Amino acid sequence: MVKALAIKGSKKLLNAWAFYDWANSVYSLVIASAVFPIFYGALFRVAEIEKVTVFGGEIARAPLISYTTSAAFLFIAIITPLLSGIADYLGNKKVFMKFFCYLGGISCIGLYWFSLENIYLGLICYFFGLVGFWVSFAINNSYLPDVAFPEQQDRISAKGFSMGYIGSVILLLFNLAMVMKPDFFGITSDESGAAEIKAMKYSFVSVGIWWIIFAQYTFYHLPKGYKKEGERKNIILNGFKELKGVWQQLGNEVRLKRYLGAFFVYSMAVQTVMLIATYFGEEEIDWGSDSERTTGLIISILVIQIVAILGATVTAWASNAFGNIRTLVFVNILWILICIYAYFVITPNDFYIAAGCVGLVMGGIQALSRSTYSKFIPDTTDTTSFFSFYDVSEKIGIVIGTFMYGFIAQLTGSMRNATIFLGLFFLVGVLILMRVPKRD
Repeated sequence: MVKALAIKGSKKLLNAWAFYDWANSVYSLVIASAVFPIFYGALFRVAEIEKVTVFGGEIARAPLISYTTSAAFLFIAIITPLLSGIADYLGNKKVFMKFFCYLGGISCIGLYWFSLENIYLGLICYFFGLVGFWVSFAINNSYLPDVAFPEQQDRISAKGFSMGYIGSVILLLFNLAMVMKPDFFGITSDESGAAEIKAMKYSFVSVGIWWIIFAQYTFYHLPKGYKKEGERKNIILNGFKELKGVWQQLGNEVRLKRYLGAFFVYSMAVQTVMLIATYFGEEEIDWGSDSERTTGLIISILVIQIVAILGATVTAWASNAFGNIRTLVFVNILWILICIYAYFVITPNDFYIAAGCVGLVMGGIQALSRSTYSKFIPDTTDTTSFFSFYDVSEKIGIVIGTFMYGFIAQLTGSMRNATIFLGLFFLVGVLILMRVPKRD
């Protein structure tokens, strides 16, 4: 029996597309934002060391994970156009989305064996977890104009982020219960480590299983993709040729070109904040004891996720009422104020307030940026190349943003100074957005 394809714009297809956010957002919350940064810091605190020997040299824990993150995003920026070219010519981008979903999920499970003794294996799993998440997420983004009509894209994009926040909070609450009450789940301390650290390892496994299982609904309904017509030569490098083609088209797309410039700048800051927020909280906030630090940081992440559900919904409403660009300008101004406030954050309550403010604008700016780009690109079936360009721009921005943030923090001796630097990115983003014409 042949499966009937879901129709573009249908409720079934839109929900299936949005459901991938439910499946994979547990990675960005549990691994990238909440549990893993705490677990990573706890490994070093328990061992009472600050440096490890990697590739023959000693390196502190913060630069080590920062460099690994930067390397992963550089790899993502290179591999995305390669996959884009192949997917366009084979007409089956879903198979690549599946591969990187499974790569990410299995890598999350592999983090169970992350330890200072197995530092190479741990870093490899961390590296490919990042790669799997971001590449599969990029491919899913490229499906947006394929599954939704322009008037549907803001709403379904916001719905996807909201579903992601809800699903990830549910799993994080379960993981939080394991970490705070390991005895209740039968997790006890032994020679392999403290019960809390073991519970964190189990949470990594739960992320991989959740991600892979729930992604199946999306995979079942999404179309394979569109096969690019024409002669097929140099398929491997065609992705870069497609990027060049997109770049050349931008010369005639003034609105899209200026929007992309603004997105590159402010997204650099948004993604850097998301990646370093927990590390900032761990290092700069006076929590008291280790247990209070763990509880406080996880509560902060929960605040961000819960408020982000409201933020994504309100932003979608605002974009419908006032327009995408005006709404993005306002949201970027809010980000500037948050960066200034972060410089003065000291107490846990200060950090909770900052977390709530970040949540309010984090989901909204991501969802609206994605749907705005989708509406600005020319009417074409070659959506993979355009979204590849979008994602490569974002990833290069992350490499630059995280490097600059770490460099300024190292140069000045404080992560606080780097928050002001991020505020400048948002300011530049506002200035460029204000130059985006209403029409080409």
